[in-house]
Amino acid sequence: MSNKNTIQYRQVGDYLIPNLMLPPEEVSVTLGKWGIMYKSYLEKHKKVFFSLLLSQGKLYQHCAEVENQARDIYDTLIEQMKESEGVTEQLKEANQLEWVCRMQNIEARAREVITTELIYT
Repeated sequence: MSNKNTIQYRQVGDYLIPNLMLPPEEVSVTLGKWGIMYKSYLEKHKKVFFSLLLSQGKLYQHCAEVENQARDIYDTLIEQMKESEGVTEQLKEANQLEWVCRMQNIEARAREVITTELIYT
């Protein structure tokens, strides 16, 4: 009689090591910049949480959710900062260099907010 909860072991030297299999994880999940950064942060600094998600087969799904949140927040922040600082299409037409400088500054600040508030928490 076979029991699904029976653990199989392999012998390595004098030790019996359990043959543990991780549950299958969603293969179609593709991580972008934010998801990869978050996964790396978890792996290095939140090892218990990382191992828990990995053993439950939910690591990539969780990282993909953080990726989606980060993209939404990034887009929202960019639009809010552009509006509050007067970075418009008219400025782009009138002075492209000024527009590029201001947009790069806005994007850098938005990236900083996301990394400190969402990714590295």
